[in-house]
Order: sequence, then structure tokens, then C-alpha cells
Amino acid sequence: MRPDGHIRHILIVGGGTAGWLAASHLARRLRATDPEGVAVTLLESPDIPIIGVGEGTVPAFRQTLKHLGIRETDFIRECDATFKQSIRFVDWVHNPGSHPTRAYHHVFDYPAVDGLDPTPYWLMGAAGDKSYVDAVSVQGQVIDQHLGPKLMTQPEYEGITNYAYHLDAPKLAAFLMRHATEKLGVKHILANVTGVEMAESGDIAAVETDRAGRVDADLFVDCTGFSAKLIEGAMGVRFVPKSDVLFCEHALAVQVPYASPDEPLPSCTHATALDAGWVWDIGLTDRRGTGYVYSSAHTSHEAAEAALREYLRPTIGKMADEVTPRRIPMRIGMREKFWQRNCVAIGLSQGFVEPLEATGILVYDVTARMLAEQMPGTRAAMDAVASRFNERVRYGWDRVIDFIKLHYCLTKRTDSDFWQDNRCEDGIPEHLAEQLAVWRHQPPTAYDFATRYEIFNLENYLYVLYGMEFETDMVPLAGRYGEADAARRLFDDIGREARELCGELLPHRELIARIKRYGLQTI
Repeated sequence: MRPDGHIRHILIVGGGTAGWLAASHLARRLRATDPEGVAVTLLESPDIPIIGVGEGTVPAFRQTLKHLGIRETDFIRECDATFKQSIRFVDWVHNPGSHPTRAYHHVFDYPAVDGLDPTPYWLMGAAGDKSYVDAVSVQGQVIDQHLGPKLMTQPEYEGITNYAYHLDAPKLAAFLMRHATEKLGVKHILANVTGVEMAESGDIAAVETDRAGRVDADLFVDCTGFSAKLIEGAMGVRFVPKSDVLFCEHALAVQVPYASPDEPLPSCTHATALDAGWVWDIGLTDRRGTGYVYSSAHTSHEAAEAALREYLRPTIGKMADEVTPRRIPMRIGMREKFWQRNCVAIGLSQGFVEPLEATGILVYDVTARMLAEQMPGTRAAMDAVASRFNERVRYGWDRVIDFIKLHYCLTKRTDSDFWQDNRCEDGIPEHLAEQLAVWRHQPPTAYDFATRYEIFNLENYLYVLYGMEFETDMVPLAGRYGEADAARRLFDDIGREARELCGELLPHRELIARIKRYGLQTI
């Protein structure tokens, strides 16, 4: 630490998406108006490959790219990005083959309200036999017809429907690295950390490396992944496991081709439930990224690999027997603290839950920006800021765990121990159980999501709750909702708008090809 206590150098240790997001947010905030101010350096190992599984994002990532000054056209071209408009959940509710409705969408458009909340009226049957998503949004039908979310005439980052992206994770990390070093002034060092030098105060003074010698800084950001070399190895901050709530702690990942180069390009992540977990299926332009997230307490690694091959067989045939999935152990949980003295954990070193709903990149992005926005100017102010940061990030992780567990605990599946164990009340977080107890008697409202630090909000819960066929007893409340005719007109209008929109939007694959060829106009 400098004699005057001023923070003049931040060192991010570890690269990948989390590291370069942290570097970008810090440099964007701390160097944009004062290029001679706080220096931001990223130190990463040249020998550790990127895990490369997090290929899905949420709409907030769109705002991050724009905030960092990145052109959407460049991002799509260089990261092999495609559009993502929902997660489509297959076989999460009923035993496979036992029910005509196999799937539901968690779309990114918020339910249409226009002064009238459609949810109570849908619950009371005013939309007929329409699914919740088709009753309140046009987006499910857009996705089902493999259409893109925007017109070519719309500027970058604008769309007819709300959207996120699918992307190539290693390409994203490389893209963020180039932008951070060339446009934001981040210094990049390639070296392996061989030791950590501690100050008498208990702060980290410097890291020792094999190629760059000793590197000192005033604040250290740990992006070293599950190894957590700084926050755990040097600072001794305990990891709090959450495997008693979220059972899936392994993943098998593999990339496979399309059956044909002109196959319709999905604009949703497919999440298909199997006996001991679920398979993700993400479409990029030239390949699919797939994998099985599973609980090793409910299946063997060999059986999981066989199940993934069986999932792939209908689309890639005999090639399913030839692929070699990577097995990735996952440490499910979070740190007891995320900012300890002059060390902050971002990325896998901070915490991790399975990749359902793209929570990893979402939390890492949110907390990296929070760190940048709250960065104190001196060491004297750091502990107070760290305390607030820890409180807010802990709240965020708790709510993420609630939301992921929601997908499991509402299942009606009885065909395996995995799904039956997920319904056990002992494994449902107390906060989530309290919310569900209320929602059995009245629909969720904005008052149930009272802070700005919610990671998932009312609309996200509505799509999952009623996609999972959660039952809310509306009989005692029916007298409060006297606008059934207006609600029916609203549902009819949404259906008409969806049909019209599906006639205007381009097929997703064609839209991506045009963007890569011609580019989008800037705002």
C-alpha cells in the first residue's frame, strides 16, 4: 500500500470472461475521465485454458457491452454470437411421455400490462387454454418459429423483443481482452503466480510470478477460478457449500455439428431434464454447444455420459458414439466473504451454481460493475465499502440459489430419486419456502421483490412458476378482479400482435448472416 494510502494500482489475477469483465468495468470507471489515475493490470497464466462452458447470457449483458463502448456488430462477428430470447424447459414438470405439454419458455420480454395485470386473469381462465407465456407475451411464438428478435433497420442493441446472446466463450474472453487493452488502457501480463507476499497489516502486498517477477498493487481481484489462490489461499476466506440445496455438481460438455448447414437456428437455450439433471443445448451459427449437468449422488459418471449420448443420437446419429465429452467438476456454493481486506473475489473464486439461467456470467458481471462503481479512493475507506459489498453480494447469491431451486422443487416428476429428492422441504431455502407459501394464495407482485439488488425479479418468477404449473388459489380473490372482458381483449390483442410480428421478422439464421455481412447501424 502506498504511504499516502491512495489506491493507484489494481491487479486482477486470472483471466477468462470474469477477469476481463472485471478489468473492463474497472478501467471504464476509473480511467475514462482520468487516464493518469488508477492503473488496471490483468495478470493471467498462459498455461490454464478457459473452461469455455458459459455460452449463454441474459439481457443485462447487452447493456454491459453498450456501457463498455463495444459495437454489437463487432461482438456478433468476432464471438460467433447468436441471439437468445428464452430458455425452453423440456420435461421439467411431468414424467417424460406422461403429459401432452412437455415444454415451457422463460422468455425475456416482460408480461404485457398496459395498466392491467394479466396474471390474475390468466389464472382465472380468461385466456382459455393458452400457456402463460403465449397469453402475456408475443415472444414464445417468435422463438417457436425460429425468428430473430430484431429488424435489420433497427440500431445496435435495440430489438422488437428483448434478447441476450449465445456465444463462443473462449472467443468472448479474447474479444474482451483486445477491447480492454486497446481501448480501455488495461495492461496485460502473461505469467504464473508462484507465491503471495503478505503485508504485516494482513493485506496482500504483492504476488510473485515465474515470468514477471514481483507484481505489487493496492487492490487485488481474485479471478483464479475454483482454485481461489488469493481469497482462499492467501486470505483464508471460507467457502460455504450449497450442495444440500442444489444437487448438480458435475457437467459433461461437448460441441457437435448441425445435421445440415441451413438447419433452423434456435434463438433459445434448450434445457432438457433427464433422470439425474438436465442437458443444455445452445445454437451458434456453425455448431451446437451441449452438455449434461448432473448429480453424481444420483447417477454414475459412466451412466451420465451414456445419457448424454442418447440425447444427442436423434440429431447427430452414430457420431454420438464418437464424441468425447469433457467432465467438469463444479464447486457449488459461495464465499463467506467476497471482499476481505484488499482482496476481492470475482468469478468462480467468488461462487458458482450450475449454469441454469446463465447465472454465472450474470453475477460476475453485476458484481464487477458494483466493484468499479464503489471503488474507494483510499485504503482507509476500503473496509467500510467492503462490508456493504459483502452484504449485497451475499444477498444476490442467496436469491440466485432461490431462483435456481425454484425450477426443481416445483416439479411433478416421480420417475427418479433425483426429482423426488428435489421436492423435499428440507432442501428448499427458507426465504423461497416463505415466498411459495404466500404465492399459493395470491399471485406474486412487485412488493415481493423489494430491493434493487434482486438478481431475478417478478417477471422471471412468473414465467417459471406458471410454466411449472404452480397453483395459486384465486377463488377467494376473484371479486377483486372485475375487468375480465378487458383482459380477454388484451389476450386477443397479444395473440394478433404475435401473428403479425411473425410475418415481419427474419429467420434467425438469415438475420445473423445479414448482420455479419452488412453490419447494424449505430445509434
